[in-house]
Amino acid sequence: MNKTRIQIAKSDIVKLFNEQPMKVLRHSDIAGILTANREFWRLTQQTTTSDFIKFLMDSASLLKVVFPFPKPYSPEVRYTWGQVDLNDVMLTLKPKCHFSHYTAMQIHGLTEQVPKTTYLNFEQPLPSNSTGELTQKSIDAAFARPVRMTKYIAETDQFRVCLLNGRNTGYLGVDDYERQAGADQSTGIVRVTNIERTLIDIAVRPIYSGGVFEVLKAYRLAKEKVSVNKMAAMLSQLKFIYPYHQVVGFYLDRAGYRPSLLELLRQFPMEFDFYLEHRMKKKEYVKDWRLYIPEGF
Repeated sequence: MNKTRIQIAKSDIVKLFNEQPMKVLRHSDIAGILTANREFWRLTQQTTTSDFIKFLMDSASLLKVVFPFPKPYSPEVRYTWGQVDLNDVMLTLKPKCHFSHYTAMQIHGLTEQVPKTTYLNFEQPLPSNSTGELTQKSIDAAFARPVRMTKYIAETDQFRVCLLNGRNTGYLGVDDYERQAGADQSTGIVRVTNIERTLIDIAVRPIYSGGVFEVLKAYRLAKEKVSVNKMAAMLSQLKFIYPYHQVVGFYLDRAGYRPSLLELLRQFPMEFDFYLEHRMKKKEYVKDWRLYIPEGF
């Protein structure tokens, strides 16, 4: 049986893919490789990128990962050369995206749970310009409503990934982190919010962090790891419209941090009553932080 040209070139093709550093590829990446090497491999123009991908999947080590994001979003397809950690694949979904919220908690050892959803944050291109004046009435109305949640979620039998389009912060507190082997034995460098930024983010959006009880537990588990000085500095830089420093201060207080550290949060103005989470049915008031919390929390 005569070999086709692509079969004759297989060893050279495999050698190139083995040697290239990029192991997670888009359709366009593979098309570029084919275009750049077509002549050397003596492949005709009739060999399309789809033909090339099918050959690599059938006869070599190329694997396909589909992220079925629903409308109005578009599904995302990635190809990997051999088995690649799913974390590395997910980090290609958006430019400069990073792990955050419950996933960051897990990476930093701030939860004893194994979250079923992976949270990825990608920042909006420009800072939001909010000109609305903050009033007690507007705060009360906003937190009486359900919290807005992203629908940018892809789910399969193997994973559930949630993309969060966060406000522009210049990637404040986002670092490359060497992940230690956990229950899933995955290791390697991941892009993730650091502990200080993670504790702020989960206080702001407990809905993406396992809920307020998990957030409080994270604050307790972080006591020997976190710099409250850095957290206070970050809160100043983030310039939230809402007084989330009251939420952060409450969690630090309830988790048993030293009074001298709590003073770093008390230096922020407390001009309004605020809320630990949205739409609390029964609540009680914590005067020290001017904060409503769920009854019995």
